[in-house]
Amino acid sequence: MNVTIFDYGAGNIHSLAKALGLCGVTVRVEPDPCRALETEVLVLPGVGAFGAAARRLAPGRERMAAAIRAGLPCLGICLGMQLLFDASDEATPNDFGLGIIEGRVTRLKAQRIPQIGWNAVEVNDHALLRAAPMPYAYYANSYVCRPRNESVVEAWSEHEGDRFPAVVRYANALGTQFHPEKSSTPGLRFLRAFLDGAGQ
Repeated sequence: MNVTIFDYGAGNIHSLAKALGLCGVTVRVEPDPCRALETEVLVLPGVGAFGAAARRLAPGRERMAAAIRAGLPCLGICLGMQLLFDASDEATPNDFGLGIIEGRVTRLKAQRIPQIGWNAVEVNDHALLRAAPMPYAYYANSYVCRPRNESVVEAWSEHEGDRFPAVVRYANALGTQFHPEKSSTPGLRFLRAFLDGAGQ
């Protein structure tokens, strides 16, 4: 299976590529948003600022959104999950996400920001999360997603009383606010289960 990481200047791509490679797939890193779609699975990585990533995405935003809506398997991690949404308070009004999921990204309502470290994941009844349980996951974020319709949420987490989506889903696209590539063995199991599902 060919997996492409869209490189919009986010950090942590090396460790993500290594984790995906351990799942037995061929991993390519591509900075062009249109060429990144020449793949079987698209990965939007984490670590970085929404505005800068949105500007790198802009030349291919409509094509990428159309491909995901048409069924291209996509995994958005942390910032990558946030890019599935319409817009973010972290960016300017002219910086748009993919708009796959209706809603906005806002700052965590907490005193300790960013949230860095392990946090519990409250899972809804989702097949992938039953196959690859993630009771705890590793986070590094100051912003979280606020979907207009909570039916897209497959799992939740909470930081200082602020409950936010840990996992969201749209068709074959899955977004995780946590970093599976940093979440030890359960995280690798989660990545492998996602890729197995994408291959089917």
